[in-house]
Amino acid sequence: MDYREKYNDWIRHLKEDDPLRKELASIEDCDKEIRERFCQDLSFGTAGLRGRMGAGSNMMNRITVGRASCGIADLIRSRGEEAMRRGVVIAHDPRHHSREFSELTARIFASKGIRVYCFPDLRPTPELAFMIRYLGAVSGINITASHNPKEYNGYKAYWEDGCQVSEEMAALMTSFIERVDPWETTEGMPYDQSLITVLGEEYDRAYLDKVLSLSIHKGDDIDLSIPIVYTPLNGAGSIPFCRMLMERGFSNWQVVEEQRNPDPDFTTVGYPNPEDSRAFALSERYGKEMGADLLMATDPDSDRFAAEIRKADGEYLPLNGNQTGYLLVNYILEGRKTAGLLPEKGAIVKSIVTSTLSEWIAEAYGVRTFETLTGFKNICGKIPYLKEHGYTYLFGYEESVGYAACEDIRDKDGISAGMLLAEAAAYYRKRGKSLWDVLMEIYSRYGYFAEDQVSIIEKGLEGKEKIDRMMRYTREHLPEQLAGLRVSKIIDYMDGYQDIPPQNCLRIFLSNGSWLAIRPSGTEPKIKFYFYACGGSMEEAEELDKRMKDQIIADISASSD
Repeated sequence: MDYREKYNDWIRHLKEDDPLRKELASIEDCDKEIRERFCQDLSFGTAGLRGRMGAGSNMMNRITVGRASCGIADLIRSRGEEAMRRGVVIAHDPRHHSREFSELTARIFASKGIRVYCFPDLRPTPELAFMIRYLGAVSGINITASHNPKEYNGYKAYWEDGCQVSEEMAALMTSFIERVDPWETTEGMPYDQSLITVLGEEYDRAYLDKVLSLSIHKGDDIDLSIPIVYTPLNGAGSIPFCRMLMERGFSNWQVVEEQRNPDPDFTTVGYPNPEDSRAFALSERYGKEMGADLLMATDPDSDRFAAEIRKADGEYLPLNGNQTGYLLVNYILEGRKTAGLLPEKGAIVKSIVTSTLSEWIAEAYGVRTFETLTGFKNICGKIPYLKEHGYTYLFGYEESVGYAACEDIRDKDGISAGMLLAEAAAYYRKRGKSLWDVLMEIYSRYGYFAEDQVSIIEKGLEGKEKIDRMMRYTREHLPEQLAGLRVSKIIDYMDGYQDIPPQNCLRIFLSNGSWLAIRPSGTEPKIKFYFYACGGSMEEAEELDKRMKDQIIADISASSD
């Protein structure tokens, strides 16, 4: 069916008083809007489903959620009675329709004879990831759009290893989903209520205990009176993050009250992405009032974590994801070495678009760095390989403010990242240093990097075509020089590279060790540019970063006109 036929099919099947039907009726004369909503089915990839909420096959709504749930349930049923008994863990974030979609998903799995474990209210994504392996479940579903704007929702799918599904598993799930008639999935399904188990407090306790077990320094080694501000950005982190701070013993912290409770409209923050320094506006006000050394934030499903640290002049520096990674890698490896706990074959894992400076830090401690594609399905998915080859997993991260410090929580985890960074700040404070001092020491020892990321947002089908043209143009006009420096190496991951599977990504390396990467986002309508300019001083690195950025952005933007 073409998009108009799909539109008419939805109109025909939906009841007169259905809000989805009323929404579709309101756009019957807008061909462009109908095309956007029905040109394709919302694609199911390694991030599951994600899109704007609304009526249409290319949108997030109960029909697309129901169809995905039926397909995955059918896949589990095909694995036999044991897989059905092991069951599925389901969680959700605070967004509009998240609870509704999670309850629908639970009913669908139960209607197909599959055991379901769910929570009484919203829970962090990392707790869901942990619970899959803790309960021995075969799969997990989280209804969340992570850090996306309020108009979005999503459907994250996990498999029995506790990771988001791999490319292969996503393709298999898609094949089952495509067999499902969407009009036979969501209404009036009988199910056995006894198949649905609501998880109690003891399961929250198990997750929190795992987070607290990651602590490195205790007692007199750290100053637990360090002043801290935390914001959950109206998301799922509020209760577990605050419990973590309290049980870890921190005694001088505040929560941004306006952002403590769930708010699907994110009224006081707008775009709930802690990677965006504007999300810290209220935190900075709180921080200046109490003289906080550290400001911390998690996104609505609490897998992403970001921080601001107080500089020598008293102002706050928003840390990018790489800088937080440097501090965490340095603290974890230094702490383990001091405590005599650094393994002979230690390993950290980072994505291909994450700074090489963390690799140099790891090398100084005799720890090997492994690279993967972006996404924690790849970063945490490397853990079985490391175990098989005798390595001890110590830490994994990527520049988009995601950190995984525990091999039993196989996704990025803002709760444990927050605990470790707060502990690091308290450890160094006891020694008369701030995190700002430590960051400057890292640059002084290993090299100054000006890390920068630029995103060009292009929405809709026309935007996707524009992004495709940008990538095509770049491949057809690869530079020999950039910002006055010779291009020493180019890696195109389109067909894979060494042991890294294919991805639409380019990396361009310069003769002085600087480099950049270009890739379209897998979850948002944008193309991303990652710049890593190094120099003998921060001023030199920042000046080179500006030259690199100006040349690349101007060139690629002109290509799309």
